[in-house]
Amino acid sequence: MSTKSTGMMFQLKVDPLTGNSEWVVIEEEVDDISPKPMLATTSYLDMLNDAPRNRAYRNAIDRTVSKHCHVLDIGSGTGLLSMMAARAMGIEDLSKSAGMVTACESYLPMVKLMKKVLRANHMERKIRVFNKRSDELEVGIDIASRADVLVSEILDSELLGEGLIPSLQHAYDNLLVDNYRTVPYRATTYGQLVESTYLWKLHDLFNNEASMVDGIHLVPKGKENILGVKPQQLAMHCDAIGEEIRLLSEPFKIFEFDFWKRPDSDGEKEVYIKATDDGMVHAVISWWVLELDDEGKIFYSTAPKWIGTKNWHWCDHWKQCVWFTKGKGLPVCKDTDVCMEATHTETSISYRFKAQSQRCDHILSLSPERIAMYGDSNWRLSMLKAINHALEEKECPLCVVADDSVFLTIGIAHASKTAHVISMFPGIREKGSQYLQAVADENGYSMDRVQTRKQQWTLNDTHQNKVDLLIAEPFYFGAEGMLPWQNLQFWSKRTMLDSMLSEDVRIMPCKGILKACAMSLPDLWRSRRCLENIQGFDHSAVNSSLGASSRDSPCLPFFIWQCGELQKLSDTYTIMEFDFLKPLTSCHGKAKVEFSEPGLCHGFALWIDWVMDSTNNILISTAPDQRYWKQGVKLLSEPLLVANDGGGVCSTLIEAYFDSSSGDLLVNNSYT
Repeated sequence: MSTKSTGMMFQLKVDPLTGNSEWVVIEEEVDDISPKPMLATTSYLDMLNDAPRNRAYRNAIDRTVSKHCHVLDIGSGTGLLSMMAARAMGIEDLSKSAGMVTACESYLPMVKLMKKVLRANHMERKIRVFNKRSDELEVGIDIASRADVLVSEILDSELLGEGLIPSLQHAYDNLLVDNYRTVPYRATTYGQLVESTYLWKLHDLFNNEASMVDGIHLVPKGKENILGVKPQQLAMHCDAIGEEIRLLSEPFKIFEFDFWKRPDSDGEKEVYIKATDDGMVHAVISWWVLELDDEGKIFYSTAPKWIGTKNWHWCDHWKQCVWFTKGKGLPVCKDTDVCMEATHTETSISYRFKAQSQRCDHILSLSPERIAMYGDSNWRLSMLKAINHALEEKECPLCVVADDSVFLTIGIAHASKTAHVISMFPGIREKGSQYLQAVADENGYSMDRVQTRKQQWTLNDTHQNKVDLLIAEPFYFGAEGMLPWQNLQFWSKRTMLDSMLSEDVRIMPCKGILKACAMSLPDLWRSRRCLENIQGFDHSAVNSSLGASSRDSPCLPFFIWQCGELQKLSDTYTIMEFDFLKPLTSCHGKAKVEFSEPGLCHGFALWIDWVMDSTNNILISTAPDQRYWKQGVKLLSEPLLVANDGGGVCSTLIEAYFDSSSGDLLVNNSYT
């Protein structure tokens, strides 16, 4: 975030133990990018490792850019497209050339990296760099004249989410000549109707819960829209569920966006789609195709593999998108037409089927993975079993839910008619309270037994009663995309409440176990490998800052099951344990990991198994085969040939250090 008036630059930093966030000022004069994980978690590295994308842009720029023109690069990142343009027009020195390249990048850390890259490639005198948004540039003040050519790549998986339309509108009105040329030239979005039980479970908790017999009603009848996912497109590697999808239509065109003319802010379109089979439409899967040159010879596609796109490859910065149909889905019959209304705003695309009613706003919106988890009968059974075990022999217990779990709050109130429940709800806050009140009657509790409180409270608020049960899933709203150990917030909350816990308090989960296994992850590793020569330009100067695979690279969060080709190369090993019965403390652990399968090891998956009860009988695993959670991935700088027959490395030692002051987990490995 930048402030135009002060020129200061801020970045949001989240404390992994408290969940608190703060805006950190990024000083212009500091050379080093700090902290590294802020940039390592962005998509820049994956994008720069996307060889088909780089090749397509180079070919299109070489076709489009001519000598003596002015090129404007919006959202220039490390300056790759700007350098391609400068090379295409043969610029040697801006002061001596009739041609000009203007690079516009609003994100200060990337501007610093761009300048490093330009210096490494002797391009610093060929490109004029502005640390501004494109709508802050002014002709006659920042740049001498309007640009003849626009190059840009402000695209996300949905296409419009990074502000493509408003950026193009402002550039058209203020920064570009008439009849300008552009790379890319056009983008077209496509969709396909699919049936998939997995996708259905990601959003329809009401119908999924209808078969449950546990007495918990997160989505009561008549209140179907009270809890759900936001009506928006979900970016997903759909090839990972290709075998769980039935295609119910051929691909169809939705919207076309021409970059060579001023785009409209809003658009609507009716699309008539012929069903190719009988079935239930659970979702629309969509993607886009870039036409990079005006001759229609250079293309780039984010289509799923089953489309048969030439040069298909896995990348993480652009995925397909999923739009859920309402409820159980839309029934269709073979060879009949379905009418879908498509709408786009400046930043998003949405769909509606005429045969289905409009969606309503939820009191509480959660991630699709959490909705699916709350509809998982095995997960619910485990949690309720743990609750009942923890409440045994407890009369009128004071129970504190230390996370954002509405399920645990309702579960406790349902299991014990005498329990008093305090939910801290650090993330969902007042929305959690509104939701609990809305579903109280259907779940058999009154709000005089269930309340929410701020994180800071004392025994005066509980009439001097101490806490008998401290409980969490653990789940912290907003941390779903973070590393597994971000949920160690629970340990921090438990420590904060230490003086308010009774002598025989029961804590759930009582323990966390850090687990690891060796993995072959060739697609993911290729997307995170060290940068060298990219279309003739040296990018090695930014490897460390972007978190490229190396001994010192950070662990990063991924849904491993969506990471393309993968293979488990070892058994699962325990690295260390976190004892929640004691206050938060730093700890260390290690394990010798024996490779059980031959192959190329690209790194290690790490996750936490949560032990919910004191008898160690109820365990919630977040392992790679569990789709609800992201795992941490520690990639190697180079793939390692492993074998269990003496033909390669047979084992590795993994060590982990947990710092209780920062919440960071440092992972190292050495080979034997």
